[in-house]
Amino acid sequence: MPTAILTGQPVPGSSLDGDLRSLGFDVRLASDAGETETLLAAVPANERVAVVDARFVGHVHALRLGLTDPRFAASALPGAVCVQPEARRALTRAVTRESVAAGNAAAAPEDLVERLGEALDEDGLTVYRPELGTLVAAVPADPQERNGVRQSVLAVDDEAVRLRSAVKARDGFFTTYCISPYSRYIARWCARRGLTPNQVTTASLITALIAAGCAATGTRAGFVAAGLLLLFSFVLDCTDGQLARYSLQYSTLGAWLDATFDRAKEYAYYAGLALGAARGGDDVWALALGAMILQTCRHVVDFSFNEANHDATANTSPTAALSDKLDSVGWTVWVRRMIVLPIGERWAMIAVLTALTTPRITFYALLAGCAFAATYTTAGRVLRSLTRKAGRTDRAAGALVDLTDSGALAEYLTRFAGRLPRTAPAVVALVAGAVVVTCAALAPYGGWLPVLGAVVYVLLSPAALLRPLKGALDWLVPPFYRAAEYLTVLALAVNAGMNGVLPAAFGLVAAVAYHHYDTVYRIRGNAGAPPHWLVRAIGGHEGRTLLVTVLAALLTAAQFKVALTALAVAVALLVLIESIRFWVSSGAPAVHDEGEPA
Repeated sequence: MPTAILTGQPVPGSSLDGDLRSLGFDVRLASDAGETETLLAAVPANERVAVVDARFVGHVHALRLGLTDPRFAASALPGAVCVQPEARRALTRAVTRESVAAGNAAAAPEDLVERLGEALDEDGLTVYRPELGTLVAAVPADPQERNGVRQSVLAVDDEAVRLRSAVKARDGFFTTYCISPYSRYIARWCARRGLTPNQVTTASLITALIAAGCAATGTRAGFVAAGLLLLFSFVLDCTDGQLARYSLQYSTLGAWLDATFDRAKEYAYYAGLALGAARGGDDVWALALGAMILQTCRHVVDFSFNEANHDATANTSPTAALSDKLDSVGWTVWVRRMIVLPIGERWAMIAVLTALTTPRITFYALLAGCAFAATYTTAGRVLRSLTRKAGRTDRAAGALVDLTDSGALAEYLTRFAGRLPRTAPAVVALVAGAVVVTCAALAPYGGWLPVLGAVVYVLLSPAALLRPLKGALDWLVPPFYRAAEYLTVLALAVNAGMNGVLPAAFGLVAAVAYHHYDTVYRIRGNAGAPPHWLVRAIGGHEGRTLLVTVLAALLTAAQFKVALTALAVAVALLVLIESIRFWVSSGAPAVHDEGEPA
């Protein structure tokens, strides 16, 4: 149990003691700095501890934001400081100094908590100070001021503020107006019954998988049920994040589940639609795989651009300025958010079309909408990049290299590529990808032209490793490689022309895509890319592309199906085992996506 140490004389009629206990704190009283030091030393080293001025007046939710958020080693608000075990030493040093100063009558005891917060800052510790907005948190100096602060507290409903703040600040139109108005109350209902965000996330996954199963029946009733269940799964998907924000239940496991389950749900649903269509005599596996490829590549574009520019300095792009100007006009904000087809709009469209039309029509609409959204967002980002004047950091360049997912072949070939002209990496990646995809698409199954294209692709793959990726368009390198690898698998599977090859290809791309998503969220959490042995073990993008083309040239269509299935299982097992090991470890970052809704 965390401990809260109240400093100074308790104020008659104050609810502070009860408020802290309601937040789970064991409350202890200290009259001065010396007694605070003694009580602090008695608290177990592995527990969170807060020091709160006994005169504090404010909302309970202000205390919750300042004292219970597990994502920060140290936090503070007026009249209160709190530290996690990793920041305990800094607080102990500060309290010890205050105790010595108090013994020398050098410090006023009533300002102890304020000075502790300043001492943590001076100690080089990053102290989180939450934005309170209309919430009140103050330490009144006299009874008259105290009465005024109490009136301010009564004037604001902190539960209403808590519900509003549970909703993501930036979200899509459908989510904002059709889901969040009631899902926040579901989140509160879950919190009051002790449910955790991880449980709600798991329920959302199970619901989506049941929806995929209903779609796989191939009946109209199954499609209607699938559409309804998919929408309910999305409601739960919104609820888990709102529950985490409402109750401040952030965790590394929750970060991993939240980061990966959205993609697992959507892509499993694609597979369910394809199975349902097959039951009705329509083969749409190529469309399902194409939709997964397009959506994954969209995300890679988002991730690469954001990683390349999140810490860029002196960005003076006129395109960015125009975008900011458009975001200041209400109706343009929603139009711009809707046309990029974020997850809310996308899932709503899929659900409605599933219930009312056929899987083929659903995939056609999905491909058309995502293609338009991808063109719009990518074009805007290219314009920003070409007109920007900003310095890209080494950290950003390193993240782009990690996102390229280059394997042993690319690394080995860099030894012989040092004297080659260092053409723009994005151009090389585009040309290399176009060569291998074109060869795979145009050659008949079993031919060696795709292998030749893959050899060219491999020989050009070191381009991403020869120099830091700090060019204006170097963020396009990872998306080009992803598109090349995925589309090569799709083309070879289509040309094989045998039942079962495309589902096997779908499984392989899904396994590799999971690895790429896992890489992104590790980088976002400043934990670096997956271990080098894993990237080498699954071949890197160039190794996998070459291997698949060689298998297609050597094997019959039936054997190729078996080989793709075995490769998909092997990759999935390796990346899942390592990913689970990492994300449930104590060192994994608590990454929660609060950015653009994808």
